This record gives sequence, C-alpha cells and structure tokens, in this order.
Amino acid sequence: MDSDRLTGLRVAIVVTDGFEQIEMVDPRNALETAGAETTLIAPKPGEVQGVKHGEKADTFTVQRTLAEVDPDDFDALLLPGGALNSDKIRVEQKAQALVRAFDQAGKPMAVICHAPWLLVSSGIVKGRTLTSYHTIQDDIRNAGATWVDRPAVRDRNLLTSRKPADLEAFDAAMIDLFAEALTGAREQPASSR
Repeated sequence: MDSDRLTGLRVAIVVTDGFEQIEMVDPRNALETAGAETTLIAPKPGEVQGVKHGEKADTFTVQRTLAEVDPDDFDALLLPGGALNSDKIRVEQKAQALVRAFDQAGKPMAVICHAPWLLVSSGIVKGRTLTSYHTIQDDIRNAGATWVDRPAVRDRNLLTSRKPADLEAFDAAMIDLFAEALTGAREQPASSR
C-alpha cells in the first residue's frame, strides 16, 4: 500500500463506549499507514472504552467531542461498530447531523458491523444498498435500503462491511474510496472548494 496515497486526507472516526476495538484500530492503522490524519471523536471528552466481543479491552483518548466538530474540518468518516457503541451513538443528534452533512456533501463514509444503525437513524439509507452485521439487516430493510450479505459493499460515497473477519476487504475498499475522494478534491480548482 502506498504510504502517501491518502496524504492530506482528514478522517473523522466517531465512537462512544463499547465500540468493537479491532473495527477502529485496524482501519485507523490502515488509514494512517496510507498517510491520512485521523481524529477520534466521541460525545464526551476524556477516554472511550473499546471492547473485544463484548469484553472490555483498551481505552483511547478522545481528541474532539461531537459538539466541537465541524463537518468541513474533515474529508472522510469512519464509523466502527460494536452493538453497544452503535446503539448509543445512533441517538446522538450531533452524530446524526454529522452523517447527514457528510452524505449531502458526497464525502466518503466507511461503516462496519452494527454502525449502519447510525445511518438508519440519520435517514440516509433509503434506496441505497448496504451490508452490516446480519442481526441488523431487518432495520436496514425497514429503512428502505437493500441489504446484501457481502464482505464490503459500496454505494456511491458509502462503504459498508459486515464484521471483523471482513476487515481486510473493508480496509482495502476504504482506502480506494477515500483515495478517489482525495484525488477529486485535489483536481478541483481552489475557487470551487
């Protein structure tokens, strides 16, 4: 992987306590290895608790809170899963607003496992094709989207994936999606940015 492929790309990573740790750490490492700058964002300052299949794992320092974030400060969004994290973050109004702003601007979003719940609660999945952890497929369908059982699914600016076992496919597709967005931004005249 090119270590400078994503140089200059600013990625917001939104979580709260109970996120599936590998679904944040693995993609974050892939992004940073490719040259992206990542920012860990949560509803509250301090630290957030990661989990490994429901058991407490490591804690991570929150770099910015949702209240402090402006969508214009970022080029891409990563939403890790974990049932507890996703169930809590989906009702955060500021998280919903951030997702809607990214979608309306056509900015790329990479979303894994249970994290599509936030997309559902944000009202942006109708007419889209997504995948997710299999237990939330009814929620996705009921919100007007098509659910498919594949390791990684791209629908315009949205990439979704099912579970930690799919991280290799998810990370590769995420880097490609984010690189396309970065290339497009670099090619725009400065006056149109």
